Amino acid sequence: MAMVCLSDFEAYAKKYLPKIAWDYFAAGADDCTTRDENILAYKRIRFRPRMLRDVSVTDIRTKILGTEISFPVGIAPTGFHQLAWPDGEKSTARAARAMNTCYIASTYSTCTLEEISAAAPGGLRWFQLYIHRNRAASQQLVQRAEASGFQGLVLTADLPYTGKRRDDVRNGFCLPPHMKVKNLERAFEGDDWSEYGLPPNSLDPSVTWNDIYWLRSLTRLPIIIKGILTREDAELAVRHGVQGIIVSNHGGRQLDEGPATIDALVEVVEAVRGRVEVYVDGGIRKGSDVLKALALGAKCVFIGRPALWGLAYKGEEGLQDVLRILQDEFRLSMALAAVPALFDPSPNSKFAEPGANSSFTHEQVGGGHWNRLAREVVTAPSLAWFKKHLDKALRHTV
Repeated sequence: MAMVCLSDFEAYAKKYLPKIAWDYFAAGADDCTTRDENILAYKRIRFRPRMLRDVSVTDIRTKILGTEISFPVGIAPTGFHQLAWPDGEKSTARAARAMNTCYIASTYSTCTLEEISAAAPGGLRWFQLYIHRNRAASQQLVQRAEASGFQGLVLTADLPYTGKRRDDVRNGFCLPPHMKVKNLERAFEGDDWSEYGLPPNSLDPSVTWNDIYWLRSLTRLPIIIKGILTREDAELAVRHGVQGIIVSNHGGRQLDEGPATIDALVEVVEAVRGRVEVYVDGGIRKGSDVLKALALGAKCVFIGRPALWGLAYKGEEGLQDVLRILQDEFRLSMALAAVPALFDPSPNSKFAEPGANSSFTHEQVGGGHWNRLAREVVTAPSLAWFKKHLDKALRHTV
């Protein structure tokens, strides 16, 4: 069977992975409304393609925190890669290096930080951190990540407690006996490791914005905060000195019936106004989705479940196939939308013509090059509705 698009890899993974592993990867919280909305929201965004522009050469490279990657798609942090492929996160790291993009390794990896680093020397890697009640263990993870050559620290902000994922409850999910959360293997005492490979209630629900200062005291790595969905939290993130924001709802696995990430992106970009880089994950299934996210202000997108589907197919090779399909689709979408390059800061940019019919104002998208791209590439009625009703929704928040 030819693997033509990401849904082909999804179908393969669903067919061949053990049910308990598939259900864990696929799970959303409660009714899975937010999980599904992440995908549906992209389908409501429409392109405004321009014509007769020279797209004989397209440049899809970009930079995140100063490091160039081959195209604006990275690998989001997800747990337990050995459930998908025996080499687990080592295969993921090698695929990311081969494709010259960023891999965010999870605290809940089934390989150690050191093993991941050794598997793909020279690759661009960030480390995703959950802060646990055992602060000494979290501190050691941060220091090990820096010592192992990771170039960024991603703090997940949306998991004071684990969301209710019904299939995991029904299946009594637990890791196979040979599989461990390797980075925390000796961090906790006791025999009950039933909550996703760790003792119940090991996460620290008392984490606040001030803990960013604590993390800053531990490391020189740039800090990226993941899980931001509102302008208020985006402003707080900037105020507390983070270098990047990942707009994320944890793949719809935490609070159900929150906004789709692509809907929340515009609000966050507007609040940040270029002071830090903004990324987004959740729902990206096509190269055209990547273009839509960039047009609305993201510097880069990150994929979670599709990376696992690629691993389930053929390990490192399968994940490279997934990334290559997205890369090719993204390049084609850029050309068909008449966007020759991601970076063109000059005032005479060929897609920054004065008087162009605009779907977004400077304030809506945050200004700069991404505003020019957004003016010409997309129109998003769902986002307009979201902004129109934002203040009303906030007034009724309790």
